[in-house]
Amino acid sequence: MTPPLGRTLCAMITPFTPTGALDLDGAQHLADRLVTHGCDGLVLSGTTGESPTTTDAEKSSLVKAVRQAVGARATIVAGVGTPDTAHTARLAREAEKAGADALLVVAPYYSRPPQDAIEAHFLTLAETTGLPLALYDIPSRTGVRIEPDTLLRLAEHPRIKAVKDCSYDFLAAQKVMSRTDLAYYAGCDEHNLALYAVGAAGCVSTVANVVPGHVRAVLDAFDTGETARAAHLQQQVTPLVEAMMSNGLPGTVTAKALLAALNLPAGPLRPPLRPADRKTAVGLRAVYDGLTTA
Repeated sequence: MTPPLGRTLCAMITPFTPTGALDLDGAQHLADRLVTHGCDGLVLSGTTGESPTTTDAEKSSLVKAVRQAVGARATIVAGVGTPDTAHTARLAREAEKAGADALLVVAPYYSRPPQDAIEAHFLTLAETTGLPLALYDIPSRTGVRIEPDTLLRLAEHPRIKAVKDCSYDFLAAQKVMSRTDLAYYAGCDEHNLALYAVGAAGCVSTVANVVPGHVRAVLDAFDTGETARAAHLQQQVTPLVEAMMSNGLPGTVTAKALLAALNLPAGPLRPPLRPADRKTAVGLRAVYDGLTTA
């Protein structure tokens, strides 16, 4: 099966200027670098892209700018999820107009709706545009699961095509993959190879912001039957995954700290997020240097 969104996707950060404005030139530069170095898909305005603190107009402008930069070389998946079905539908229509190829829709957060309401939310959005939907299951942030039985029902809709899985429920993921045609994408970098090995379509990686080629190489090796090499490459990147994703800071913070250290577009974070302190930034760079010289 050809992955509907690509195979190696980056959950791209949203660059800002030193004054905190949207940096479209920086976004284009970063997007081009990511695609040139191995990503065949970009997720914009997701968790890593600081979607809670970017405006609707900024989200649309970002899609347009990145589309111009990468052309048809990569799939653009626009994050449009909010806790408000009507607002999400407006964002979906704007993303379609701006040139997105697909939509990433997180489970409605904060209000903690029951499963029948979550299902109705996604079905409404599937009818809002002609774009395929990727459902984003990340209960640690939303407070609600998209339960496996709900996913089994939603898979019957022709425009619900994929799942970005941050559930940490490996059994549930395999259950849904075995019973549907939904394309699963690992949304947690430590699961990239493991989920791929049991049938996932690929990954949506935060770590790919800084090492896109390495993230892709893991999946490339597996595809060519070099499973030991794939495991070795995943083990090589594990210290960077841990440093970026498991040190008590959001991946957005650590990704921007590393990108800044590499003189790549990043810029400040929007409050309430705050930049990594100097000690953390130096530690991240040391782990990165250890990977790139391995």
